[in-house]
Amino acid sequence: MIYDLIIVGGGPAGVSAAVYAARKRLKTVFITSEWGGQSTVSPDIENWIGTPHISGADLAKNLRAHTEAYAGDVVTIVSPDLATAVISHDDHIEVVTQKGVHYDAKALFVATGSTRRKLEVPGAAEYDNKGLTYCASCDGPLFADKDVAVVGGGNAAFETALQLLAYCKTVSLLNRTDTYRADEITVAAATAHPNMRIVNNALIKSVEGAQFVTGIRYTDAKSSVETLLPVDGIFVEIGLLPNTAWLGDAVTKNPIGQVNVDPKTQHSSHPRIWAAGDCTDGLYHQNNIAAGDAVKALEDIYVSLHRGV
Repeated sequence: MIYDLIIVGGGPAGVSAAVYAARKRLKTVFITSEWGGQSTVSPDIENWIGTPHISGADLAKNLRAHTEAYAGDVVTIVSPDLATAVISHDDHIEVVTQKGVHYDAKALFVATGSTRRKLEVPGAAEYDNKGLTYCASCDGPLFADKDVAVVGGGNAAFETALQLLAYCKTVSLLNRTDTYRADEITVAAATAHPNMRIVNNALIKSVEGAQFVTGIRYTDAKSSVETLLPVDGIFVEIGLLPNTAWLGDAVTKNPIGQVNVDPKTQHSSHPRIWAAGDCTDGLYHQNNIAAGDAVKALEDIYVSLHRGV
């Protein structure tokens, strides 16, 4: 059969699209490998509008529950499965999944988010999960009463630092510039803690260790002085890479692989594909923005389908 719409992704953007597709009675197949998106690793989310505090795990549960409550006979939920390819036809779009299933629809909404960028310096791969980690909520408690470092300068880095300060001996945040991409209130909360140290203009050179991590080596970008910081743990928060390789050349993307979209409609360069969230070239990426952009996209998809896209 040919659906009205295929939605790929189970984070705030994908779920918002699914709820609106159900409300608009668009025959939809919803494909996701997991629920919740990047926020599943967050112990406390404070900016999800309407909810002062919620854990990433609980947000994921709520997103799934909302989708399932509205699905009815309109939205077919396919989970877990992963979209691996897209094929364009004259009158529809086809998505192929990891399980080898082919789905056809008149339109496709992409909300596949992004994955964490890896630290690519000598020793990083060797000590991955041996003191170097990308998930503070998963591994942070293992470093209680230890000296640790956080690499990054955005909200994720400062939020990780705040979490670690609850039980680590000291936290050193290594930021490659002398400015921060994090919210001022988050920066202020971290810097106010007596066990917090911020090192600006720190260019990471290597991860040092024996059986496990013993330190991180960096160079000052201004003075060129090299320093070896002794730490037992390293938490990496240096940004995200969009999960868009599976789209191939079906849509245009920016140099880092984010889908180019029209900010008014979330329409991509392909006449049948829309996208929202971390996988797009939007200026800002947050849960609330992803959800709002998804609603915007669904409004445009609905109008387009009724025009006979």
